[in-house]
Amino acid sequence: MTHAALAAEASTVPDERFLIARAQRGDRDAARSLYDAHSRRVHRLVFRLCGDEEMAQDLVQDTFIRVFDKLSTFRGESAFATWVHRIAVTVALNGLRKERRLKRGADDLDVANELPAPSSNVDPDLRDKLRAAIEALPPGSRASVILHDIEGYTHAEIGEMLGIAEGTSKARLFDARGRLRKALSAYAKEQDR
Repeated sequence: MTHAALAAEASTVPDERFLIARAQRGDRDAARSLYDAHSRRVHRLVFRLCGDEEMAQDLVQDTFIRVFDKLSTFRGESAFATWVHRIAVTVALNGLRKERRLKRGADDLDVANELPAPSSNVDPDLRDKLRAAIEALPPGSRASVILHDIEGYTHAEIGEMLGIAEGTSKARLFDARGRLRKALSAYAKEQDR
């Protein structure tokens, strides 16, 4: 879903500003409505960043704990969905760093999970190779390619979410696309035969 579609979908939430104000005052029903309106998109984003369903579920919960902890700081300068996604990206990247530190001392585990609701018109081999190639990217490059090419955010928005310069986001995306082309070139050659 593109960022424009995300913003349009978020704007369909009935009186989202009213819900935010109520949630800021401690209204649990309003907080639940905000969670329900945004949790699926947050799940999709963090799943794409981490590639593990169980970890994604934990990261969604951690994201919303942080969202509701920090809700009093939301000033409405950006769309609520963008603010929530910024928190989700931060939580996911921190979770991935923590996971890597924990795995350094442990044996590698095979945690290949299928993407939810795979598209029926995409070659399963290509989907698996692309998922593996994206997972092999450095975290910053992975975040840039997912946020830009899959989620539809601009480089300025990505820079704001990740706390990096817009040019850094562009450089990471360029790097990620080059690595993906290289990783998938053998597959493309096989298909040409």
